[in-house]
Formats: sequence, structure tokens, C-alpha cells
Amino acid sequence: MRQGFLPVTREEMKERGWERPDFVYITGDAYVDHPSFGAAIITRLLESRGYRVCIISQPDWRDPKSIAVFGEPRLAFLVSAGNMDSMVNHYTVARKRRRQDAYTPGGKAGMRPDYAVTVYGNLIRQTYKHTPVILGGIEASLRRLAHYDYWSDKLKRSVLLDSGADLISYGMGEHSILEIAEALDAGLDIRDITYIPGTVCKVRDLSGVYDTVMLEHYEDMKKDRLLYARSFYTQYKNTDPYSGKRLVEPYSDHLYVVQNPPAAPLTRTEMDDVYSLPYMRTYHPSYEKDGGVPAISEVKFSLISNRGCFGGCSFCALTFHQGRIIQTRSHASLVKEAEDFRKEPDFKGYIHDVGGPTADFRAPACKKQLTRGACPDRQCLFPKPCPNLEASHKDYLELLRKLRAIPGVKKVFIRSGLRFDYILADRQGEDFLRELCQYHVSGQLKVAPEHVADPVLSMMGKPPHSVYETFAEKYRQMNLKLGKKQYLVPYLMSSHPGCGLKEAVRLAEYLRDLGYMPEQVQDFYPTPSTISTCMYYTGADPRTMQPVYVPKNPHEKAMQRALMQYRRPENRALVEEALKKVGRTDLIGYGDKCLIRPDKKEQKKEQERPKTRKKTKTIRHIHKKKK
Repeated sequence: MRQGFLPVTREEMKERGWERPDFVYITGDAYVDHPSFGAAIITRLLESRGYRVCIISQPDWRDPKSIAVFGEPRLAFLVSAGNMDSMVNHYTVARKRRRQDAYTPGGKAGMRPDYAVTVYGNLIRQTYKHTPVILGGIEASLRRLAHYDYWSDKLKRSVLLDSGADLISYGMGEHSILEIAEALDAGLDIRDITYIPGTVCKVRDLSGVYDTVMLEHYEDMKKDRLLYARSFYTQYKNTDPYSGKRLVEPYSDHLYVVQNPPAAPLTRTEMDDVYSLPYMRTYHPSYEKDGGVPAISEVKFSLISNRGCFGGCSFCALTFHQGRIIQTRSHASLVKEAEDFRKEPDFKGYIHDVGGPTADFRAPACKKQLTRGACPDRQCLFPKPCPNLEASHKDYLELLRKLRAIPGVKKVFIRSGLRFDYILADRQGEDFLRELCQYHVSGQLKVAPEHVADPVLSMMGKPPHSVYETFAEKYRQMNLKLGKKQYLVPYLMSSHPGCGLKEAVRLAEYLRDLGYMPEQVQDFYPTPSTISTCMYYTGADPRTMQPVYVPKNPHEKAMQRALMQYRRPENRALVEEALKKVGRTDLIGYGDKCLIRPDKKEQKKEQERPKTRKKTKTIRHIHKKKK
């Protein structure tokens, strides 16, 4: 039963009969009480355990009074930048300021600071010197240890140190936040809470820390990027709750940051409980005057069916945040949520998505993961599917059929990513492909091959291009059988580590042959805590420590982007320059295989240039000279 929004003003707190909250949750997003928003899950979960929680949304970081709305909480301040890293939210990959923010009322930009959790943490410390401050959410989670920061182009310390906070609850956080709350409620000092899985703490000495793996010293990593690559890969191999070790990152002889092993994955019952909490499923009514919060539109009628991803893409941070073990909700939980959609006046019968990080992952990759965790040195799908992989879409198909059968539901879309290599690995994958094409695609299916050059795909942790081509042909044949005109729309990326101009030209040729020109181009974005970002910063693949070519020059990156949209007139000069650089002037001309036409000005100059006849020596002339 819905109980209304959590208090956002002191008056609303008083209406509940509270004199003081147990927790004050500060978020860089607008207050949206929907389970697609991390703040909603954590605050509702704490409320369900009897804790009094108040919300401060998008405080004015220039005014310390903005975080003192409810006074000092009894237990702690909880701080999150929001559903996105604040720097990704603010800046494009070209480091240009974005004009809109979908997580702010009216889409207005600039309502949160850069490096939000750091700024909010220090803001709290100005007024409340000793109140516990606990960081959470994606920004804190991926910056929990030393990390490369693309926007300042520096190796930064753990956000725990720069924010003045006491703890980080990393990952999705349900287990760890409840354990933290219980410990604080029992009277433990925040400095003594150093043992909880899924948390990061700081200590002055290591006398009470055991079973550890020592990472490289922060100062040493600043001097030697390869040391950072080694340290990062150690972290990467310890992201599993069953096999992960406790990691220690030294900063001085009297300061260490300790990362405890990840929290255990949620059971299916726990997942169901989390998503059955009394969410209002929309934004706070105070935002109506501003036009609401744009981000709700895509998720309001979407179903989150799973968490975690064993796909292993190098440019994705999911391994660090949600882990590789798949966690799922029951069919009953998902069907009930879908049935509740019908009570909403703006529901038109369309479920926008049924998925998660990867829509068709509805079970762990293999049985071993449930007891011993994911393999630290092997991937489930890369470079080819593991022999132990149990690929199956049976459960997902049954779920989709139940959702389609709900009265009032007209269409169930799948907008989360689908792994085409996983579909091919499933012996009954054709059954899923048939129903996917018949019921869950509306003209276009978006998938993510990312590139066509196998060396680049290897750096990305993606399967060879031939695997995508196999899937594309199966998709085409299935639509022919069904009598449907539906197309594949590939997501492609430029300037990923390992991708030079030659590989970019090959991608342009592929687009030419496909007859497809992407409207938008995704340039590789070095976000914290991904293998690809480590490559970008260090110039080495942390998995092998081998050198990797990294396109960093802005002009080269512009050429790679232009090649993906070579038909656009404004890109012509960049495309021509790129083709000349790699010796592919054969692609400049009038043939079917050419990317661009010759420059008209150059042609005119060539035509106007005076032609001189070359004097050739004939045998006759030579004989005359001799005489």
C-alpha cells in the first residue's frame, strides 16, 4: 500500500510526527520515487525496516544551510550523485557542457555540482563535523579506489578521502546499507564499522584488517601508469562476492583505504521484496510546475527483471557495480507490477521494456557461479562462449508470454540490450528469435556489435564480427519467414582503444555496404573503472599488459567520427583527410564503392592547369646528335 512520498520539508516531517530523522538522504537527482532510481530503493528499504528517512534533493551546494533542512540526523547522512556520474551527466565526450539534464525538473541543466558526492560530502562537513557520512550510488561506487578521471586527466584518490565521508556503500547497496544501519542503531562508532561486505572504509593502521591483497601505493601509481594498470586488474579480478578478496590501497604509512569483498547477490525473494516496496512510481508533485522530470518517461512503464551482467564488455562498468552474477525477479512479481500499470491513467497498453543491463540474461551463466562465483580469469562469452555456459531463453520466453497475455497490454517491447552471441549459443535460440521478431520488435531491433574490425572487438571484449554477421542473417531469414519488414540497427563506437584510422575506414566501408548511416555517433567515453578507460589512461591492456594504440588526438577522433557519417557534407574534408592519411584514395571517386566524390575545386584547378607536351627523345634524334 502506498504511503505517500517521504518528507522533503521539515513541515512534512512534522506531519508524520517525527522530531528528528534517522537518516537524511542527499541526492543530485530530482526526487523520483520509482525503483529505477537508486535513491528510491535505498530510502524505501530503510523505511520498511522502521527507520525515519528524509530527502534533500539537489541542494544548493554553495549554501551550507541547504543540507541542514532537517537538522542533524540521528544516525547518518546518505549521499549520492544520482542515477548517473555527475561528470557524465554534465559533459559530452568532447568535454562540452550538456544543455539538458533528464534527472532535473524541466530538464534544466546545472542543478548539481561537478563531482557531486565530493562536494556534498564536504558541504555536510562544514556544519556537521562528526555526523557519519555514507556515500553510495554509481559515482561513489566507481570511484571507490584510485581511479583515472577523464575530465581532469588525472589519477584521483579514492572519493572517500576527497569527500570527507566515512564509508562507501558500493554496488547496488541493499545488503550493506541495512547492515550499516543496524550497526549504527546498535551504537557502534562509524570508525569501527570496517567489516561489512560491499563497503569501503579508511583506517590508520592495518592491525584489525585481515585476509588482504595489497594494491599499489597511490603515489607510486601516479608516477608509473603501468602500476595503475596492474592494480586495476587486481581490482577487476576481485569483484565477485564468493571469491573476491579484501583489498587495501595505501596512501601513506598512516592512511589506508580498505575495500571489503562485494555484498552477496540478492536472492529472488529479496529482489521481489525490493521491487514490491510502496513506491509512488513518479516524481514528487512539487515538480509539476516545472513540467515534471523527463527521465521518468522511459522507465515508468518498464519492468526491471534482472541485475548483473556476465557479458564482460571492456567499456562497461557493470562488473564493478552490479557484478557478473545474474539476479532475477519472479514471474509473479513482474506480472503483478505489469497488472498495476493498468491503474495508471496514462498507461496506453504498451510496456516499454522487460530487462536490465542485458535483457535476455535470466539465470547465472553456469551453476558454479551460485556457490563459487564467477571465474576471475575467464569470461563467460569472450572470446567465445565458455563450454560451461548454460545458454537458455526458456524462462525469459515464458515471462514474455505471461506479460503479453495480460488483459489491456497491447505490446511488450524489449529495449534493454540483447546479446546476439548469447542467442546464438542457445540451442533453442531460434524459438526466442521467432517470438522476438513476431511480438517484441516494432520495425527495428537495436543491437550492439560496436565495431567490425576483430582487433578492435578483441579490445572491447566483444565477439568477432562474423558472429554478428551470422546473427544478422538469421534475423533477416526469420523476418522473411514471418512476412515482416524489420531491420537491425547496429550501435557502433568510434575511437575505442585499439582503433586507428585504418579500422575506422573499414567501419565506414561496412556502413556503405550496409546502406546505413547512423544519425548519432558514439565516441568512446572514458568513464571511471572500466578496462577500456584503464587502456585509455595507461596505453596498456591490463589483462595482458601489452601496449595498446589509443586515439587521443582530438583531430583524429573527429576524423573517426566523420568516417561513420561520411555522407554528411560538413564531414567531407575530414573524411578526405583520413582517407589520404591511410592511403585509401581509391575511396574518393565516382564508383559504387567510393565514400566521397572528388573535390570540385580541385577538379577545376586540374582542368585549368596548362598542359605541356613532354619532349621525348627518339632514336632518330639520338642519331642526329651523334652525326
